[in-house]
This record gives sequence, structure tokens and C-alpha cells, in this order.
Amino acid sequence: MDLQQIEQEALHLSKDERARLVKQLILSLDSPSKEEVRKAWLQEAARRAEEIDDELLSATAGSAVLSKARDMVGGDSGCPVAGWNSPG
Repeated sequence: MDLQQIEQEALHLSKDERARLVKQLILSLDSPSKEEVRKAWLQEAARRAEEIDDELLSATAGSAVLSKARDMVGGDSGCPVAGWNSPG
């Protein structure tokens, strides 16, 4: 199916269906691919590791981060990881 055929088929959709299709198409333009996200996180992890190695920043234990996050959202309420306890 070529672009012209897709356009013709799309024009036969209801107004709500066309709006939904437009939204999905626009979101697909703005969203990075899984590979782009993976590469970005690898770069970020490498940057952070280098900063720790160079003593530009210090690491924080995961349990401390979760505790601070819980405090910021008012304890256990609203925190998706509130019931989770860090193994270390």
C-alpha cells in the first residue's frame, strides 16, 4: 500500500478515528526509538561513571535516594516504590 492509498483510506475514517490517527502519527515523530533511548542511557551512565571516577561527584546509595523520594512525595502515599525496600 503506498502513501496515496493510505491517505485515501484515512479519509474514510470517522472524525474521532482520524484525530486518534493524527495523534499517534505526531507522537511517533516526537518519540525516540528504543535504540536511541538505549544509547542515550549508555552515554549518561558512562558520563556519570567518569564523574565518579574523577571524584567530581559521589555516589548515593539507592536506599537513601528512595528514602528522599518518599519524603518528597509525603511518605508512602503516591510513591510507586513506597513498599519496596532496598536490599542494601
